[in-house]
Amino acid sequence: MAAKRWDPIVKLTHWGIVAAVIGNALVTEEGSGWHIWIGYGLAALLALRLLWGLVGPREARFGAFPPSLARASRHLGEIRRGEVTQHASHNPLGALMVYAIWATLLVVIGTGVAMSGPPPADPWAEHGEHGKRAAVAEAEEGGEGEEGEEGEEGAEEEGPLGELHELAVNLLYVLIALHLMGVVFETRRSGPQIARSMLPGGKRG
Repeated sequence: MAAKRWDPIVKLTHWGIVAAVIGNALVTEEGSGWHIWIGYGLAALLALRLLWGLVGPREARFGAFPPSLARASRHLGEIRRGEVTQHASHNPLGALMVYAIWATLLVVIGTGVAMSGPPPADPWAEHGEHGKRAAVAEAEEGGEGEEGEEGEEGAEEEGPLGELHELAVNLLYVLIALHLMGVVFETRRSGPQIARSMLPGGKRG
C-alpha cells in the first residue's frame, strides 16, 4: 500500500483535543473560567472532527472505520496468528476505541456545559460549579442565610450532573491510557508508521 498522510484537519483535531484534555486535567482549576473556555474549545474541535467524518477525505470518514465487534474479533485473531494487515484508516480495534473516546467526550462536554452555562467574559473569573462551591463555603463560614441556602440548593441540583461529569472524565482517562497502550503495541508489532502518521509530515504505510 502506498504511503499516505492523515490530512491536516484530522491531525489538528487530534492534537487539539489532546492539548485541551491535558490543559483541563493538569493546568486549570475545575469550574474556573479558563476550564470552561478550554471545554468549549474542546467541543468545537470535536464538532469539527465529527463534521469531517461526514465530508472529509475517504480515510477520515466514518465509513472508512465503522465500529464492528465482528471485525474487531477477526483482528484479534490476526494478532494471535502474528498476521499484520495494513488498513487504510484505523484498524478495527482502533475504530472501537475512537468511537468510545468520542462518545465519552460528548458526555464530558455535555455535562460540563449543562453545569457551567456560557463561558464567562473574563476567563480569570470564578464561574460555574467551582464558583458555586466557593459561594456555599463562604455562606457556611458566615452563618446560614437565604443566600447560603439557595447556593446549597443549586449545588445539590447539579450534584448528579457533577457526578456524571466526573465519572465520564475518569473513564476518558482510562480510555486514553488504553489507546496509548494500543499504539505502543501496534508500533512494536507492525512498525513505527502508525505513530509516525499522526506527526507533522508523517506518513501511513
